[in-house]
Amino acid sequence: MLLVDSLSKRYPNGHLALDRIGLEVAPGEILGVVGGSGCGKSTLLRLLSGLEVPTSGTVTLNGQPVRGPRGEIGVVFQEPRLMPWLSIRDNVGFGIRHLPKAERRSRTDEALTRVGLIDFAGAWPRELSGGMAQRAALARALVGRPSVLLLDEPFSALDALTRCDLQDHLLDLWAYDRPTLVLVTHDIEEALVLSDRVVVMQPRPGRILTVATPPLPRPRDRSDPLFEEWKRRLLGELGRASRHRTDGDEAFPAAAI
Repeated sequence: MLLVDSLSKRYPNGHLALDRIGLEVAPGEILGVVGGSGCGKSTLLRLLSGLEVPTSGTVTLNGQPVRGPRGEIGVVFQEPRLMPWLSIRDNVGFGIRHLPKAERRSRTDEALTRVGLIDFAGAWPRELSGGMAQRAALARALVGRPSVLLLDEPFSALDALTRCDLQDHLLDLWAYDRPTLVLVTHDIEEALVLSDRVVVMQPRPGRILTVATPPLPRPRDRSDPLFEEWKRRLLGELGRASRHRTDGDEAFPAAAI
């Protein structure tokens, strides 16, 4: 269980990015987080990963506080961030360098096979397309076999066709051992395709406005009328979030739809 309790983040310049966020993410759940610019989505993900320290509140994973990066938590960023001086195999295996060579090779090749890149294990990052590079980033996050995978708009820089392909591919990877996924995205359709629940955040300061649980069967059909209905509902919630304002220290409980 990933538990977020009264999580707040104020930066040294005084900016309150997040205010009293509370969430419970069940093991194996896919949680989407959407919202406009400045609502603290990426800040939330950095706090969940331990890459930043909250001003107040806590993040716990299976009862243990998250106070820094942990092997059980993998992160995929918007850009692949592959090291250009390392081969794809060495990029993917970089985080498990402490393992014996044979085990490291076995786990790295398993991860590359899962993302369809085993034939490019010896290639250099510059030789990959954008979609292939992001697959390599997924393999690097999965090679440590995390119980939680955090994704910060991982497909937003890709063209629409590649983005849809990788969304479906991510679900296939998730089905392999069902880690908990927290996906930050600005794309409502992407959130609906992937997520069990969708959190809509409001800006200034970042708070949760709505938590939606769309009753959509998997695999999800983007052309299904019910899918389109939920897309309209969540777009309406995003519009409401952009107009929503909080007053002083008053807390507004999140609505559920």
